[in-house]
Amino acid sequence: MDANQIRFAIFIAVFLLMLGLESIIQRHPTVDCKTRRLKINFALTGIDILVVRLFFGAAAVGAAQFSEERGWGLFNYLQWPEGLEIFLCIIILDLMIYIQHVVLHRIPFFWRFHIVHHSDLDLDVSSGLRFHPIEIMGSMLFKIGLVFALGPSPMTVLIFEAILNGMAQFSHSNIALPESLDRLLRYVIVTPDMHRIHHSIEKRETNSNFGFNLSIWDRFLGTYIHDALKTQERIIIGVNSFRTSEEVSFKNLLMMPFRKIPRDPSGFLEKNKESL
Repeated sequence: MDANQIRFAIFIAVFLLMLGLESIIQRHPTVDCKTRRLKINFALTGIDILVVRLFFGAAAVGAAQFSEERGWGLFNYLQWPEGLEIFLCIIILDLMIYIQHVVLHRIPFFWRFHIVHHSDLDLDVSSGLRFHPIEIMGSMLFKIGLVFALGPSPMTVLIFEAILNGMAQFSHSNIALPESLDRLLRYVIVTPDMHRIHHSIEKRETNSNFGFNLSIWDRFLGTYIHDALKTQERIIIGVNSFRTSEEVSFKNLLMMPFRKIPRDPSGFLEKNKESL
């Protein structure tokens, strides 16, 4: 199996596992049609894959092979033991993905594209695939730049991307873990309850818990929130600018970054100000 086949096999296995668990141990009540959302999120994913293949070919793994052949990047220069290189590269890459995520929220131009991800009215495993194609292109450019700078081996990049994709699906999934297990896991990795706070409609909560994989960056850099203003079951998912299914249709998601973002077009805030 080549790198893409391995990544795809891991993706499918994690996706089906989380999808199955969501039907058994659902954490958050749904407000939108799951079938409709799955179709939209998969359609976006299909476009994202085509865009990456068209513009970047083998993408980050290909960049790692290119760098290795030419001896580019820090770790190609250092020639440290493979196990140590893999460990350090995964840690560094994860930190840089955390920083990228913070930037997407802090800079209005980037937020216009990232809001597509946050506009989902529910949060489940498919939400981890919901990104605007232009955001995916920018993210891939950033990742390729990191690969050229660090010089990780193709295997290291493959391992990191498999972990990142799997953890993105896990952290977005709508599953209820035992409280003791969640509390234990949060010391190291991002759990669904931790990341669900990030997808809250509350601005303070949206601008917290940025990690996808390791939770340590939020803890060390002051962006960690342990408890939401509401209980997990009552967290309102999404953004206040888009509160109806029509506002987050497939066509509207593709055009969303290029339109003026209304503050509250459906009157959601006014209708729910007592409970918010």
